[in-house]
Amino acid sequence: MTGEVCEGCGKEKLLALDLAMSKVDRANYVYNKASAYEDLPQPIGHGATISAPHMHAHTMENLLPLLCPGARVLDIGSGSGYLVADGAGTVVGIEHVPELVDWSVQNLARDGLGAALAGGRIRMVAGDGRKGYPDAGPYDAIHVGAAAPTMPAELVEQLARPGRMFIPVGTVAQQIVQVDKDADGNVTQQELFDVMYVPLTDRKPQA
Repeated sequence: MTGEVCEGCGKEKLLALDLAMSKVDRANYVYNKASAYEDLPQPIGHGATISAPHMHAHTMENLLPLLCPGARVLDIGSGSGYLVADGAGTVVGIEHVPELVDWSVQNLARDGLGAALAGGRIRMVAGDGRKGYPDAGPYDAIHVGAAAPTMPAELVEQLARPGRMFIPVGTVAQQIVQVDKDADGNVTQQELFDVMYVPLTDRKPQA
């Protein structure tokens, strides 16, 4: 079911979020196991990184009101698959580096999510995330894990009514922008805080 805002997104939901994140072992999604739990971004190859744990927590807390049972979630620049593992409902991870897609599937299976992959609750796709993945939309929640130079209209279009996107935008100066679409299709944007992400780009610069 799409287009629903969850009730009771207070203390109980935050505790549930903490529990969900604690069940995902970050060591399964990084190469350097020794520093898996440090609050720092880490390189995962091909010019990509896995964000620091505090950024994943910001993401999940921000999108929490839209992560109802049956939600559709899109993770763009899904990298090693870590945030996909944290997601609720049906989750599509899209990554344009095929080697990372293959690795993320292995990581998710290692973390006990093989059945979710086999059953289609989690789907990992190789493709250009800048265009989203309209085949499985619209999405209640969209997370973008790399910085778009400007707000991508195609991604806004793929939000459900209501829906929310958490996206870094900018080049030299970047901000996390919360994009909300209401039940009537009206869109608002709110800059939350400054960040520094790798750019949302095509396959060639990351080869």
